[in-house]
Amino acid sequence: MVKDDKSNCYSEMDPLENIILSENDKAKCLETSILSASGWRRVFAHDNNEENNTDKINDAGKFFVAAAGLSFADFIKQIYHKPQISILVATDARPTGSAIAEIIIRVLLGTGINVKYTAVTAAPEVYCTAAIDPTIDGFVYISASHNPVGHNGFKFGLDNGGVIGGADATTLINIFKEKYNAPNTLTLVQQISNSINLERIKQLFSLVKSNKKNSEKIYFDFTKEVITAKKSTDDQDKLLDQIASAAKISPIGVVAEYNGSARGVTIDKDFLEKLNIKVKTLNSKPGEIVHRIVPEGKSLDLCRSELEKAYVKDNAYILGFVPDNDGDRGNVVYIDTTTKKAEIIEAQEIFALCCAVEMSYLEYCGELTFDRDGRPEVRAAIVVNDPTSNRIEEIAGAFGAKVLRAEVGEANVVNLAEETRNKGVIVRILGEGSNGGNITFPSAVRDPLDTIGALLKLMVLKSTPETKGLFEIWCSRSNQMDLYKEDFSIKNMLATLPKYITTSAYENDAKVDIKTMDHAKLKAAYEEVFLEEWEEEKAKLRKKYNFYTYKVINYEGIHEKHGMGSQYRSGLERGGFKILFRDENGEFKAYMWMRGSGTEPVFRVMVDFKTTNIEDEKAILKWHTKLVKKADKLAQTR
Repeated sequence: MVKDDKSNCYSEMDPLENIILSENDKAKCLETSILSASGWRRVFAHDNNEENNTDKINDAGKFFVAAAGLSFADFIKQIYHKPQISILVATDARPTGSAIAEIIIRVLLGTGINVKYTAVTAAPEVYCTAAIDPTIDGFVYISASHNPVGHNGFKFGLDNGGVIGGADATTLINIFKEKYNAPNTLTLVQQISNSINLERIKQLFSLVKSNKKNSEKIYFDFTKEVITAKKSTDDQDKLLDQIASAAKISPIGVVAEYNGSARGVTIDKDFLEKLNIKVKTLNSKPGEIVHRIVPEGKSLDLCRSELEKAYVKDNAYILGFVPDNDGDRGNVVYIDTTTKKAEIIEAQEIFALCCAVEMSYLEYCGELTFDRDGRPEVRAAIVVNDPTSNRIEEIAGAFGAKVLRAEVGEANVVNLAEETRNKGVIVRILGEGSNGGNITFPSAVRDPLDTIGALLKLMVLKSTPETKGLFEIWCSRSNQMDLYKEDFSIKNMLATLPKYITTSAYENDAKVDIKTMDHAKLKAAYEEVFLEEWEEEKAKLRKKYNFYTYKVINYEGIHEKHGMGSQYRSGLERGGFKILFRDENGEFKAYMWMRGSGTEPVFRVMVDFKTTNIEDEKAILKWHTKLVKKADKLAQTR
């Protein structure tokens, strides 16, 4: 269902006027909301139906939004001690976005903060604009990412272009809870909102188009730097001209199935067509949501079908992608030229592919150099979240680079990467492999355009008599020159990636319903039942899977702690928990991972297995799930 575009509209009546809010509704609203460094989310549809495509929000939701705006205003004034602060406000393409934006705008204005509004805007465009535009001090991005259409929420950031994380995220959440629960907050936000002159609102909304045009220009120029890894515009244009010239000789086409996301109104088509890439778009009108938002599994079927049709008419069309609603993540399909069928590149696989490409590109550009014995002359790393497949360790190892891991949450990964760069280490690529998409420096957010850019570089930067191309560099570094061929395809590149089977984050078996909300108790009980079963099953595990030793690893924020027991965890113990298995030679074989939800009795579970037999992964996942359920029962007795 396509909704009318109301993103540039505002209400003649104050949206916070006449709110009726009981203490019970207020408490329930907070209880059913997610507040984390990754973003604040809840169901905003007025009837609390997460699949409702309505643009109306109820009074409890309106109050939640107003309290969030008030809290961010207080927080950012503590960060920037200056008379005038300017905040960029934008939304993804969800129907409740404009109503939420208007409340946020009114509250920010009423607290003395200047606002620039760009309405529906893709997340990467918002983040880079906040980082580059000197007139902007931070942002409020209204989005629920890949959640169902009835959800919405916020991502808050400062002028570095990244989402607020770590201690700052905790501070902001604490400010919000204090204000949300204060008895006078409703009256306060109503007074603040009512104080805004309607003419001021009209003027602000009249500037949306010019603000959006400015952000697109910033994003376009920034994307040139991200894809080329060059600061100089001359150097950027030299590489981009190389891609454009090659694409003119050997045409490449991309199908972008936007599913009504915010990417439908960003730079993709213009940017790619300037590189002589053919582009076909579908469902590009914001709000034109035709299937499930999360770009996994069946959500890619339409793109697959359209890519196959496009390929039949023009065999230049070999790539396609589908973003989530805020457009910071896009999973990819490609044409298998031997079968002429479109195939999905799984989330973990596309991230691994981009890592191999970007590490090869570092060598291609001369940023990553090696001595005569093949040892790296500079330090490099790939930064990932804890449930990213261990295949990344093999890819990084081929280039003498390290892998550093943080807890789930894009802010955690970005912060760890920044800390690592400050130590003089090159971190070109980072991301959450478990969710798909990649973050390519200097970007601080996933971006499907950067993913497509990596694949274009792979296909275009081929070997010449003078220079090794990206595919040859990768095959050489990974000791797979027997698989190298000059006339290669995406399928050939995928065949060279390390062979792992990893549980998808969106499989039905990837979560376990539990009753224990105390994660500390559950993890302690899990360790206890694991030790019991390890003693009983280790002979079988060694014989069947070559599991000889294990190691327990905990993840909290940007920290990784090795060891079993509560002394290796702290606080609420809500971070990731992993048991990693090695063979008799100390080589990685598999890991079992879990992490609890902060708002519902669910534990996310997954297995990463170095194998080509899917039954191996299924068997260990089944065992892992059984251990979680046994631990849940044990924890309830304590």
